[in-house]
Amino acid sequence: MTTTTVEATRALPAARGSRAKAFLRRRRPLLLGTLGILVMLAAWQVCASTGVVDETISSTPLRIAAAEGHLFGSGEIWAPLRLTGLEFGLGLGITIVAGIPIGVLLGRVRFLDEMAQPVINVLNAVPYVMFLPIIIFWFGIGNTSRVLLVVWAGILPLIINTIAGVKHLDRDFVRVAEVFCAGRLFFMRAVALPAALPFILTGVRLALARALVGAIVAELFLASGGLGYFVQTATANFDMTGAMAGIVIMAVVALILTRAIGYLERRLTHWSGSQPNR
Repeated sequence: MTTTTVEATRALPAARGSRAKAFLRRRRPLLLGTLGILVMLAAWQVCASTGVVDETISSTPLRIAAAEGHLFGSGEIWAPLRLTGLEFGLGLGITIVAGIPIGVLLGRVRFLDEMAQPVINVLNAVPYVMFLPIIIFWFGIGNTSRVLLVVWAGILPLIINTIAGVKHLDRDFVRVAEVFCAGRLFFMRAVALPAALPFILTGVRLALARALVGAIVAELFLASGGLGYFVQTATANFDMTGAMAGIVIMAVVALILTRAIGYLERRLTHWSGSQPNR
């Protein structure tokens, strides 16, 4: 065996170890997050099994897992999940399509921003549920009211973050655009929006979470279907396992969507140099 072959054989385990370390470093937030969830579930199960908490009130992870299998196996959960998904998707779509242009406009036009700030601050400080009677009075208790509540819940964080992103543009970007005599629309499209993208995607992540809460709240008060109504019905029937199963589905959906937005942030704003560890 030659010296080169010996060195290559010795280097192979080191290379494998380096790749394993790199993989663990990249996946560390996911692995630690999964470990935290498993520890919480294990503690919950132990507390329920030892009588520290009442199983009839808190249920247990094992019971909830069995209930999830029954709900998806029988197809009972698909109709509520589909209804909530439609309301949430439509409301979030309207939020993004309307919220980003409004935020960009307010961020670039000073007098409009000064006019809108008191209204935005008031609406953001007052819980949107407080406006539910007004929404019902104006739009009834149909799909329009539920979608409007989703939009109301999610649009303000998106507008506020977009305004902040547009206001904090790098001065070098603005100077370069001025040197090349960029028009207002071109500047908005080619400079302001890309530069504000980290703020905008953070706003989308916040809007997503609040919009999902808005969809569930709307179903608690205004619907005869959906995940919120499913959980409310299960709770009214003292089926805490079924109610917790519905809540777990909401949590998983929220986690998946949040991770998806985090992935987009890493892919689209890697140039910003301020990426969060996820």
